[in-house]
Amino acid sequence: MKHEDESPSASRRQFLKMSGLAGLLPLMGMPVFSACAAVSRPTAPLPPGSNKLALWYPTPSSEANVLREGLPIGNGRIGALVGGDPLRDFLYVTDGSMWLGGRNAVLDEKGQFGYATTDFGSLVMLAKLYLQVDGHDIAGLEDFRRELDMARGVVRMSYRKGGVRYLREVYASHPDDVIVVRLSQDGGGRYSGVLDLQGAHGEIARTEGRVPSRLFDGKFDNGLKYAAVARIEASGGTVRGTADGLHFKDCDALTVIFCGGTNYVPDARRNYMDGTVDPAARALSKIEAALEPSPDALLRTHVADHARLFDTMHVDLGESTPEQRSLDTWARLQARSQATSAPDPELEASYLQFGRYLTIAGSRDKLPTGLQGLWLSDNAPPWMGDYHTDINIQMNYWLPDRAALSSCFDALTEYCLSQIDSWTALTRQLFNDPRNGFRNSSGKVAGWTVAFSTNIYGGNGWWWHPGASAWLCNNLWQHYEYTQDRRHLERIHPLLKGACEFWEARLIPTRVTDPATGHTREVLIDDADYSPEQGPTDAKGNTYAQELAWDLFGHFRESSVLLGRDADAAARFTALREKLYLPRISEKTGWLEEWMTPDNLGEVTHRHLSPLFGFFPGDRIRVEDSPPELIQAVTRLLTARGMTGFGWGCAWRAICWARLKNADNAYRLLLTNLLPAMNHSNGTTANFFDFYQLDENADAFQIDANYGTPTAMLEMLLYSRPGRIELLPALPKAWRDGSITGLGARGGFQVDMAWRNGKVTALTVRSVGGAKTDVVFDERSHPVSLRAGESKVLL
Repeated sequence: MKHEDESPSASRRQFLKMSGLAGLLPLMGMPVFSACAAVSRPTAPLPPGSNKLALWYPTPSSEANVLREGLPIGNGRIGALVGGDPLRDFLYVTDGSMWLGGRNAVLDEKGQFGYATTDFGSLVMLAKLYLQVDGHDIAGLEDFRRELDMARGVVRMSYRKGGVRYLREVYASHPDDVIVVRLSQDGGGRYSGVLDLQGAHGEIARTEGRVPSRLFDGKFDNGLKYAAVARIEASGGTVRGTADGLHFKDCDALTVIFCGGTNYVPDARRNYMDGTVDPAARALSKIEAALEPSPDALLRTHVADHARLFDTMHVDLGESTPEQRSLDTWARLQARSQATSAPDPELEASYLQFGRYLTIAGSRDKLPTGLQGLWLSDNAPPWMGDYHTDINIQMNYWLPDRAALSSCFDALTEYCLSQIDSWTALTRQLFNDPRNGFRNSSGKVAGWTVAFSTNIYGGNGWWWHPGASAWLCNNLWQHYEYTQDRRHLERIHPLLKGACEFWEARLIPTRVTDPATGHTREVLIDDADYSPEQGPTDAKGNTYAQELAWDLFGHFRESSVLLGRDADAAARFTALREKLYLPRISEKTGWLEEWMTPDNLGEVTHRHLSPLFGFFPGDRIRVEDSPPELIQAVTRLLTARGMTGFGWGCAWRAICWARLKNADNAYRLLLTNLLPAMNHSNGTTANFFDFYQLDENADAFQIDANYGTPTAMLEMLLYSRPGRIELLPALPKAWRDGSITGLGARGGFQVDMAWRNGKVTALTVRSVGGAKTDVVFDERSHPVSLRAGESKVLL
């Protein structure tokens, strides 16, 4: 292949020298957009793909509908939506650190945080990549198929034209930290066309280099620097750079490498930015490193890395019919939604695996996934694509440990650790502002909490959310329960302590009367607060907050004992826990009270299940040993909330019904979320993203249901808490025969099992750090004792 350079510019070495980065890249530490690292190249052949684990379509995505039809790829740092048009393909690319805004440390007239792109900020796109291939209009093609191969982590388009078979593969490699578009053919075909790169914020791309690259760079008002670079490597033919793109002609095969990023670093001491990093130089160096191996070696490296995570769980929920398998994914979703349709267990298993796929693609060793993960269609995502702390980010991280992807949880841990200094300072400086209606009436303030929304700069948005610290700690603690990772516990222990200190300063005493005895006693309750996101904002003793504090204090005590530290603090917090007011059953509704009153002060069918925190994700209320009347009160409240709503709300409901061992209701809510989203309705779009209706003319993509619904499915197959693993607690009739491997269980275990006619027929329990537990199935409890790494076959 020949390169023809029409634009005088610097080579990579000159480029690095001019930017002042020559010789420095290996010494810069490890920002999110880190320097090149050595990559191990596997030599084993590619594993076969699986049609059961592919979402497929007979047409490309339209660019106007990319968020509903484009197929997602990602490596945990950068993600893209791939259109798959043979004539003019497009990738909408997002870097998880492309954030406007900043620390946002100024309160408004009500003592709350600003919540706009100008102060709080927003996640925004990085770039758009367009690949024009002359003469490949889909109208002239045969056997077109577009698919997402979840097992390999590759988007693939194949078709025939003039007797030649053409193949296009697109993926985001984690080891090489680049996006790859590979065009190949079988039969003597040729590729001619042009590649263009467009900025998402008005940047004008330029062509530079002896071996031409297309690139742009920029800088936001907050100081964040960013850049994107694309290059073509072709077999046969020519590639030349011009002012309007990279032109290729008569090429046998083509490899496009894209890389881009920012100078964000997860370090408050550096104001979350590394001024020494030149993102364009770093992207160019990654591209050149990725072009050294062959295209096949590059693909094998990506697939091996992806499969190392994806293959940790295999799911079989039963067989679908040949007729169902013959349908493309969008047609299949629509067919399943018909009232007379038969169960389609392979479709449902693929939805579960899609949640795992998004976890791998969106949450590796960088920033955690927010409201839309790494997949945007413009620069105005709903609610800024932020981290909501009253269910959404928590729901995003219920799945990894259950789904044999515990390493994908680490992004949330790292995020909390990188933000805690700022969160603590803002809490101590601003929480007791006299204008803040949620302030501590005691005048005391300590520890940390955050607002309902957080960004990546230690900043908060919207209202203060007192319960946020405790709920984030619940996620962090449960990761320890699944993994028994002592190093993780040591790292999060200070976060638990700081949250406890916040609640120690916040709780206030009051006297309550026991309706059964008439005796009064002093209890501790939450100060003026909100039961997200409904009812009064100044009610005291809300069930949501009381359950959170009870949960937090208990986990800190356990952490203190396990680590042998902070015994005095643990005793102090335990004493507070023993005095906490705990919710009662309303004599008016029969529900578990949401507020410290028998009256319902909000919307009956509200989307949030805030008062059920103690049932899930908490453990204070348990079917196996709580008073029956308390379980009945939970059931009545859950029933009142209804069986419809936004996808994430249905997912939360489904998990609670699974905890109640009601398979019918849990499965019904799964099917509700699988309804095809049409005309802005709630449900699943063609690319499996969950959308919900805002009004009759608008809808929004929010990724938490894509994580929460698979969590509900796994909870239907296994319930766990330390010391107890219960199998098939809410198995629907549609899944009467099946199997699963790698299913995570609290206490430090994983379970492989098979079942037939609803009965367990094969069972292996494996310790990932746990020692003892009871495994319950067939109405019997089976004690298991293992050392870390050991396994035991029970059936």
